[in-house]
Amino acid sequence: MEMDADAFEALVVDELDRLPDEMVDGLDNVVFVVEDRPEDGSLDLFGLYDGLALTERGQYGMGELPDRIIVYREPHLAAADTEGELRDEVHTTLVHEIAHFFGIDDEQLHELGWA
Repeated sequence: MEMDADAFEALVVDELDRLPDEMVDGLDNVVFVVEDRPEDGSLDLFGLYDGLALTERGQYGMGELPDRIIVYREPHLAAADTEGELRDEVHTTLVHEIAHFFGIDDEQLHELGWA
């Protein structure tokens, strides 16, 4: 599937807006970023949580750089044949990475069906 960077970013924003309020209301000092590919250039990684999970924060506060949730465009496009499939993959990636913010690890996500 093909989609330019601007259209993909708009799709990510739309899927983020569709997430339940209970999931996004607790996000603090987090930015969402769209990049083409992970640093290693692979198409295997759909997203990344780059930060300190809420459960690991001690003296976290003013002056801290925001955590980042990165959504990789090219791996998503390579995995989807239709816009519906793409939206499903982006939705799953957002839920997965937001879960990491809340301290839920990959094993727990797998048990819940989000890995």
